[in-house]
Amino acid sequence: MKVQQTHRILLIEDEKSIGFALQLNFELEGFQIQWETNGVQALKIAQEKFFDLLVVDVMLPDLDGISLCETLRLQGNQTPILFLSAKGEGKDRIEGLKAGGNDYMAKPFEWEELLLRCKNLIQIKETQNYQTLDEMEINQCLVYFNQFEVLLPNGIREPLTKRECMLLKLLVSHPGEAVTREEILDKIWGYDALTHNRTIDNVLLRFRKIFETNDALPKRFFSVRGVGYKFL
Repeated sequence: MKVQQTHRILLIEDEKSIGFALQLNFELEGFQIQWETNGVQALKIAQEKFFDLLVVDVMLPDLDGISLCETLRLQGNQTPILFLSAKGEGKDRIEGLKAGGNDYMAKPFEWEELLLRCKNLIQIKETQNYQTLDEMEINQCLVYFNQFEVLLPNGIREPLTKRECMLLKLLVSHPGEAVTREEILDKIWGYDALTHNRTIDNVLLRFRKIFETNDALPKRFFSVRGVGYKFL
């Protein structure tokens, strides 16, 4: 799995030596990391910001990792959570998984194994988001991905091509993130940048005409100079 710069991890770890080491190694692998040491503060950040993955120590000041996970799940937050803990017995792992965690690793752990598990959790979540999205509303326009069309507020149905649907689904599955041109070309058109870069720009312009109130002043679909495209 190729990790893009836009993949964001919230690392919640109060042991400074472990936190520093994990932050450094994750960043060397291309992840964007926000590191917090306090459970209460970390919960607030997880509620307010978008992350692809939470790596959570079980034993935290003020609010333990299990309680943090349970709170997020009760609030409908389904961001993948990987627990780290000095307690590695079976009953401890079961408790973490019952709370809504997706994976559980005991300390000490091998960095390569942790990295692989993190990548797998992100990939599984992205695949689920991408495959299960059937319809959504954008600025009072109803998108029907399986029917390749958009129902406009005035009742007119605007057709979409298969690749337009694929690009739209890819962008909306990563809200607030810049999806790179390379990822778009890889997943939708293939690595033929000379042929398709202008095509991607044209599709984005069409999305603005369909979904934006003023396509000259977009509020949902953006180009990110030198990177790719973003949906808000």
